[in-house]
Amino acid sequence: MAAEVICCGTKFWLYVLIIIGLVCFAGMMAGLTLGLMSLGLVDLEVLMKSGRPQDRKHAAKIYPVVKNQHLLLCTLLIGNALAMEALPVFLDSLVPPWAAIVISVTLILVFGEILPQAVCTRHGLTVGATMAPFVRVLLIIFLPISYPISKVLDWMLGKGHAALLRRAELKTFVDFHGNEAGKGGDLTHDETTIIAGALQLTEKTAKDAMTLISSAFSLDLDAPLTLETLNAIMTKGHSRVPVYAGNPKNIIGLVLVKNLLMIDPEDAVTLRKMMIRRIPRVSEDIPLYDILNEFQKGHSHIAVVYKDLNGRREALKNGKEGETSVFKDDCKMQGGQSEASLKKDGKVGSNNAQIAMDNGDGGQQNKKSPPATPAFKKRHRGCSHCILDIENTPIPVFPDNEEVVGVITMEDVIEELLQEEILDETDEYVNIHNRIKVNMHASQEKDFHLNSPELPEGSSATPTITSSVPTDSGSTQHQDC
Repeated sequence: MAAEVICCGTKFWLYVLIIIGLVCFAGMMAGLTLGLMSLGLVDLEVLMKSGRPQDRKHAAKIYPVVKNQHLLLCTLLIGNALAMEALPVFLDSLVPPWAAIVISVTLILVFGEILPQAVCTRHGLTVGATMAPFVRVLLIIFLPISYPISKVLDWMLGKGHAALLRRAELKTFVDFHGNEAGKGGDLTHDETTIIAGALQLTEKTAKDAMTLISSAFSLDLDAPLTLETLNAIMTKGHSRVPVYAGNPKNIIGLVLVKNLLMIDPEDAVTLRKMMIRRIPRVSEDIPLYDILNEFQKGHSHIAVVYKDLNGRREALKNGKEGETSVFKDDCKMQGGQSEASLKKDGKVGSNNAQIAMDNGDGGQQNKKSPPATPAFKKRHRGCSHCILDIENTPIPVFPDNEEVVGVITMEDVIEELLQEEILDETDEYVNIHNRIKVNMHASQEKDFHLNSPELPEGSSATPTITSSVPTDSGSTQHQDC
């Protein structure tokens, strides 16, 4: 087909302008298709909330346009198709058919695809925000055609959902943003480690962080608190020590070390006469996040880990109102029962006193007062259910199918979160993952001798208990609730 428009006339230049406009329009549609559709809804929400001020403005303009992704896609593709199909028609009126094909392909490829998409890939946010009003107009113009198509796509493929990263992908994403990855990130090693630990904590259970019962330091209920025992307790540096009855795996409670400060080693007082607190029991399959949530409630910072020999797994329920607690035998579970029994005992005592007064002859000798409250309950009003009354009640008995395998503390959970060992002033700590004992006291003692004046002959840098203050048994049971 020969050229229909004479060169250099008014109609010729009009066709040239139309061709240039079609190429620019096709390039704009192709660039916006790549630029806008590559912006995820989650990415835009992140930029709107925590991006730079300019990025927040751009994201706020783009988000309403990109929200309906199928409608936007149909609109941009319809506009691009119209421009590319109309371009050869106008070129065919100016040049021969073979030239029209060559020129249209060249213009569309270079100026309608490559350059626009290259620009929008790098500056998609800025270009998209700038062209957002124009895209809104196109959405209205092509709505009769694009809307039915978008609804069919919604029905076939479902509406576009926000693409969130899975846990493993998010961890890798954080690692890439660390300054050690060499990709320009500004997160430090500690920041990436803690974030990774928080992501992995949900997959770890109590048996991953616990200290084996064979390696845990505990005391016998009937063992006398001699000077050697008190020195061993002080050397370990623990604030709480588990207490067992007979078998080291039969842990019935714990004792606070601060309650032993006033003990006289010469009296050889046994733990049976001391204040023994209840210790929670937790299954080895309980996730560490659930254990951490229980520790945060303040009932206890240490728990016994047991293994169910029957192979049953504990039902996992978060510690909300009306739901089962992760910990067994804790203060919260015992509180209602203990308070009810205390009220019952008080009521019975008052009734007995009233009967004695009614049956008496008015003399003072027949009047009886209610039974005295145990000493530790007087000092622990409001939390007496946390204390084991070993002298007046039987030793707790636990199911035979629950075998104690270890002890877990809040520090163990925090170490898993930080993915680093927390070192203190104690003599040694045990790396629960590598089962390696590291002696911290040796290095500290060396620094102490190097940085302090020479000690007199016969003295020791390691403190020991050499004297005590005699006290009565009641004073040793004082504790703050």
